[in-house]
Amino acid sequence: MIDVTIPPLGESVTEAVLARWLKQDGEHVRADEPILEIETEKAAMEIVAEASGRLTILQPAGARVTAGAVVAQIAEAAAAPAPSRPAERTPPPAPAPPPVETQPSMAAARPDAEARAEAPTAAPAAPVARPAPPPPPRGPAGDGGRDGEPARPVEAEIERVPMTEIRRTIATRLVEAQRQAAILTTFNEVDLGELQAVRARYRERFRAKHGVDLGLMSLFIRATVLALREFRVLNARIEGTDILHHRRVHMGVAVATPRGLVVPVIRNADTLTVAELERAVGDLAERARQAKIKPDDLTGGTFSITNGGVFGSLLSTPLLNPPQSGILGMHKIQERPVAAGGQVVVRPMMYVALSYDHRLVDGEQAVRFLVRVKEQLEDPARMLLDV
Repeated sequence: MIDVTIPPLGESVTEAVLARWLKQDGEHVRADEPILEIETEKAAMEIVAEASGRLTILQPAGARVTAGAVVAQIAEAAAAPAPSRPAERTPPPAPAPPPVETQPSMAAARPDAEARAEAPTAAPAAPVARPAPPPPPRGPAGDGGRDGEPARPVEAEIERVPMTEIRRTIATRLVEAQRQAAILTTFNEVDLGELQAVRARYRERFRAKHGVDLGLMSLFIRATVLALREFRVLNARIEGTDILHHRRVHMGVAVATPRGLVVPVIRNADTLTVAELERAVGDLAERARQAKIKPDDLTGGTFSITNGGVFGSLLSTPLLNPPQSGILGMHKIQERPVAAGGQVVVRPMMYVALSYDHRLVDGEQAVRFLVRVKEQLEDPARMLLDV
């Protein structure tokens, strides 16, 4: 008998919710097959079977459990897979209905003579029609039930759905972020014409050599990492009365999933090439959407990037991901007329936003940091030459 247990849930996470069982009680499962989906305050993840056999569920969906808790067992099967409905669980066949003449009727409770007299008409009679009650008096239209009109039940017009664990945590953390930090946002705009030209020129060769696409996110991460080297305070955080400066950049990348927004972390992003960054972004995003993200993937970030432009956002003010002190917001690329060299030209422009903790980061530092990101993106050669 193999126990199905809840794995370690990550830093500062003590509890998980059994979101749903992917297999039925008594069903045969295969080794490494997903059988359960759990949710913590940070992410959703799947648990796979460690062996093949028959599944016995011990904890129902919706139960709250801690790391190490046994939620099911698998009886290892040496033979061929059992049917999905085991024989011992198959309900016995329903008994055949009694003959018509022995079925009870309205006459069964009456004296024998009277019952015999009514036996030919033992079929249930149609209910006696009763006059419908008069409708309640109606008040003036839109009076919400005045003048005796009963109010319509509100529950009949809404659907009540419990918040998922992730959504509850997102709501709590967003409120805490605004309450605990002095959040301020500065904006700028970036001309992405040169960057798009570089991508168009080298995209196919990049894909052929590295096996991944040359996306915008990896280039934005690279530009941000280089700017953080100069403005280290954006990669720091407050702890009590101290400032903790991180020697490495662990970049959080916001990913939208059906269950809510999660921010998996690319470790040591400052040491990775553009190809390695692109590969890491793709891997984390795919695993997050498939609920295969690990708890450790969501902890330890020192700075974050979010891209509302993929949904059409033109401008927004991103919220900090505590305890981080900065987050960069990307937005939609839109062709706009701009002045360049004394002429008005149409260029692919993007608004960028930097939200920062003003308790730690001064306005001058925030503005100069965002300008440095802008310079790197508008002149991609600077990212290659690190100047």
